[in-house]
Amino acid sequence: MSKTYSSAEHAYREVKERILTGALPGGELISEGEIAAALGTSRTPVREAFLRLETEGWMRLYPKRGALVVPIPPDEAEHVAHARYVVETAAVRVLVAADPAAVAASLRASLDRQRALAATEDLDAFAVEDTDFHRAYVVAAGNPLLSGFYDSLRERQRRMNSVALRRGPLDVDRIIDQHARLAELITASDVEGFAAALIDHLAGVHQLELRGL
Repeated sequence: MSKTYSSAEHAYREVKERILTGALPGGELISEGEIAAALGTSRTPVREAFLRLETEGWMRLYPKRGALVVPIPPDEAEHVAHARYVVETAAVRVLVAADPAAVAASLRASLDRQRALAATEDLDAFAVEDTDFHRAYVVAAGNPLLSGFYDSLRERQRRMNSVALRRGPLDVDRIIDQHARLAELITASDVEGFAAALIDHLAGVHQLELRGL
């Protein structure tokens, strides 16, 4: 791997991570120079990173002006929430028909990590753990198509979670309590109860009115 390529890859990952965590908020115009200075690199790898991020839809480049971090579209949160609801409820339906206890230990461990992160107020790490909590029972259902589609939403979820956590005021303890309730309903094989609780959870975290669910 060439030095140029590794520098471009590093710049790409760093800038993308800042977008996903909200450190670079949607609507902000940034320059190659300021990012290069922040990363301690030249402009060339940053330029390559920006081009890649534009291709993926995270940025919009304006010659001689800089790069605009693309804001989250107004309806994206609702669309992602709907997609998550469909995948998560389908996965839980499959899971409870097999062995819902198989994922119980994983969910408990995630809840412990969430409580620890909430105590330290590490919101970025909490946003990642939030996403991983939901992914755990989707993967446990054992359907690679559901898991693959859910993973395609992962980065959008992370960014939405980060925005929600930074928007404030947001009751992180209440989110954890809702996660604990979802885990209890899975273990109890209560699919309908899980579906109702998931709607409340998604709507509350992202301040949405989930129509048609």
